[in-house]
Amino acid sequence: MSNISNIEIAKGLGLLEEEYHKIVEILGREPNYTELSIFSVMWSEHASYKNSIKWLKKLPRKGKHLLAEAGEENAGLVDLGGNLACAFKIESHNHPSAIEPYQGAATGVGGINRDIFTMGARPVAQLNSLRFGDLKLKKTQWLLKGVVKGIGDYGNAFGVPVVGGEVYFDPTYNENPLVNAMSIGIVEKDKVIRAIAEGVGNPVFIVGSRTGKDGIHGATFASANLDENSMEDLPAVQVGDPFQEKLLLEATMELAETDAVVGMQDMGAAGIICSTSEMSEKGGYGMEIHLDKVPLRQQDMKPFEILLSESQERMLLVAKKGKEDVVKKIFDKWDLQCTQIGEVIEGDILKFYMHGELVAEVPASALVLGGGAPQYDREYKEPEYLKEIEKFDINSVPELDNYLEVAKKLLASPTIASKKFVYEQYDTMVGTINMATNSPADAGIINLKGTHKALASSVDCNSNYVFADPEKGTQIAVAEAARNIVCSGAKPIAISNCLNFGDPYNPEVYWQFVGAIKGMKAACEKFETPVTGGNVSFYNQTEKDGKATPIKPTPVIGMLGIMEDKKYQMSIDFKNKGDLIYLIGKQVEDINQSEYLRNVVGVEYSPAPYFDLDEEYKMQNALYELIKDRLVQSAHDVSEGGVWVALVEAGFKNALGFDITTSGEIRKDAFLFGEAQGRVVVSVSEKDNEVFVGKLKEKDVPFMLLGHVTKGDVRIDDISFGHIKDLKEIYDNAIESYLE
Repeated sequence: MSNISNIEIAKGLGLLEEEYHKIVEILGREPNYTELSIFSVMWSEHASYKNSIKWLKKLPRKGKHLLAEAGEENAGLVDLGGNLACAFKIESHNHPSAIEPYQGAATGVGGINRDIFTMGARPVAQLNSLRFGDLKLKKTQWLLKGVVKGIGDYGNAFGVPVVGGEVYFDPTYNENPLVNAMSIGIVEKDKVIRAIAEGVGNPVFIVGSRTGKDGIHGATFASANLDENSMEDLPAVQVGDPFQEKLLLEATMELAETDAVVGMQDMGAAGIICSTSEMSEKGGYGMEIHLDKVPLRQQDMKPFEILLSESQERMLLVAKKGKEDVVKKIFDKWDLQCTQIGEVIEGDILKFYMHGELVAEVPASALVLGGGAPQYDREYKEPEYLKEIEKFDINSVPELDNYLEVAKKLLASPTIASKKFVYEQYDTMVGTINMATNSPADAGIINLKGTHKALASSVDCNSNYVFADPEKGTQIAVAEAARNIVCSGAKPIAISNCLNFGDPYNPEVYWQFVGAIKGMKAACEKFETPVTGGNVSFYNQTEKDGKATPIKPTPVIGMLGIMEDKKYQMSIDFKNKGDLIYLIGKQVEDINQSEYLRNVVGVEYSPAPYFDLDEEYKMQNALYELIKDRLVQSAHDVSEGGVWVALVEAGFKNALGFDITTSGEIRKDAFLFGEAQGRVVVSVSEKDNEVFVGKLKEKDVPFMLLGHVTKGDVRIDDISFGHIKDLKEIYDNAIESYLE
């Protein structure tokens, strides 16, 4: 192979010319095709974070609850007290879901659950954050149906409940939907399995499914733009088998009870090469792997195909020498293939053989994040559209004369309306740990059986806010996740993130990314919620006629909280007729980036809504104390749709209405539909009113008496808005009406 053709091959595999020269320098020779393929996937953005790692390192990564720092293990690990720990992580499966929504979403669920149980943790709960385009479009409807069915079918068969999530609709996602899946698992601290390879002579096993040609160069595919030809990349989408995964889970749980395991890692993006290199680098050892011993689904697979395949339900396991039979016996019991394919060797080297011939020899450290993988500083600059945003003036929006019509329109907006079409396809009750099934809360609440504690978890991000102001918008995403957890009676402790952006080589996109990191850092430090890991998903954009249109920046926050005692559990629903309704938090005249402004008034460009990090933190601490003191009957945060939607949602479960009076000091549309942050609607029984008011005054947190809970009638400023049951009908059936 001539030098020029080798460089061209490298470029065809997604490597830069400078990266090719760096590979030659590392190896001290020209790489062969298999080695080039190895570097192309391991140095892809998806696997190496080469365009983001320098900024990611600025995020807070230490905290009193952390047992493993970001990137140390397959998932984040936090201390729950006693001998219990929680493994949790959120990841994207966007590009596969864009071209094959069912398998793309299903394998996203499978992969994130494997990350959890390869650590020895049993997955107990799932959440997801989904983004789709305009729901009027047939393609959006096809994507929505496929993704939801994929998540439901895989998760239901695997047997882990979905306890929460979010679904947004916006034309920015017409061609590039986002599918972010989160999994939470529980493990005893002394049973944690590490993702490490060490000990010369220790055997290396591949366990689970056979290896096929599905998903080859999947990591590279995830690091490229979607365009008219993306359907041709269908082989880059893996195919999932939840029943096989269930067997793998049970075998792993049994294995964790033995002393036979040195380390274990899921084979996700980049398959065998990723697991062998990352585990080796972490332990400071190498491996000798015989690819002809890997059980295959297809004949005549080439070495690079075996190395790069992303076939699902597979894991790499390093066992203790002499304990091979213990491992094999467990996998035989669960009817799973378990094959020794190599062993741990001295030195920082990976040697791959095929029928006795050495087909690739590369240093493990050269392939991985934090080792030899490249790290770049990318150019960034403020986007032009900010000039449009700065022009917005609330006084240019005329006051309404049809509040009831607008109020009903908001309830039917796909982003606000009931997502029962989605969650009714998920098993939310399997495992009997979901504590919010009959008591809806702002966060998913997970029963820690055998203890008096529970976990709370939430996924949050409003990409419109981030688009308008990445720094503030991402602070809001962290704050809203924390607010949801506090509203449910728990205390936030840590986050995982899923950072969905366009092309990092676009300076305006990279500016959004940098702003988001700065905002996340500030908010996570304030709430003392360190980042335990997650993933970056760049290249979420669509190319048409040579022009790339990126999605709105969507840094999704997956947050975990601890409820110290289950008796503090709080739900969103009004409980009793006559209870007083309060709005906690500062009232401001603000309709910026609200559903009302964008989808009713039709103004796309406006600043992010009002937000003050210190005020938010102070309000949440006060609310947490009020809930612990049993002074509120319900708590529901004010988010999309404003105070109006928060009140209506609080009334649905028990068919209770409300009678409120708006403030005379700010515009009525801003009062009802504005999305200024840091606010929560609570209901309070009359007997607790005096103490409740006294506590808020003592804490110096703004609040306002809105009115009271009614038997079912909804009244605002003495005008009837109908009965809560009729409003629920609109809210419940909006999404189905599009799909019919």
